[in-house]
Amino acid sequence: MPASLSNARMATDSGRARTDPSLAAWLDAVAQRQDRAAFALLFDHFAPRVKGYIRRLGATEQKAEDIVQEVMITVWRRASLYDAAQASVGTWIFTIARNKRIDDLRRERHPEIDPSDPVLVADPLPAADHVLVQEDQARRLRAAVSALPADQALVLHKNFFEDKPHGVIAQELELPLGTVKSRARLALAKLRQVVGDIA
Repeated sequence: MPASLSNARMATDSGRARTDPSLAAWLDAVAQRQDRAAFALLFDHFAPRVKGYIRRLGATEQKAEDIVQEVMITVWRRASLYDAAQASVGTWIFTIARNKRIDDLRRERHPEIDPSDPVLVADPLPAADHVLVQEDQARRLRAAVSALPADQALVLHKNFFEDKPHGVIAQELELPLGTVKSRARLALAKLRQVVGDIA
């Protein structure tokens, strides 16, 4: 990797988490030299994240893929407009993605779309860094649930996902109520440890 890339300075985003220096360096390489390798790295990093974000805004799989292509083409063409003093690289790219989704919804002109719907309001946009952190936390929490002993995970699932009280769970599993409560407490204690680690 060229020294200009490895020595890139981290930029702050209005006091939020600082940009990964690699992301800023890759975007700078695209802006300055139309560096295809740097763009490929940016694409590999952001394309799946942007796709997931657009899907959460209600787009279909195919529509999300189309918007990702539009977003990354915009990044390639307008990399020189990025200002590290205004936003992190992630925030800048996710703002482009959100605006592309808004444009797409307006083009479709569905009568059920409410112009005052928060989805159509471009600002304020959550910091992209925060979005990525939340995704990482959710992934780690899911992994922690998967790592629970089967008996604890079953009680947890019935209690929280099926919204069943301990008494009903005890009847369904033919277990003493105290055993069900104990398993629930143990499961929650383990999850709290994970939540504490990622808070």
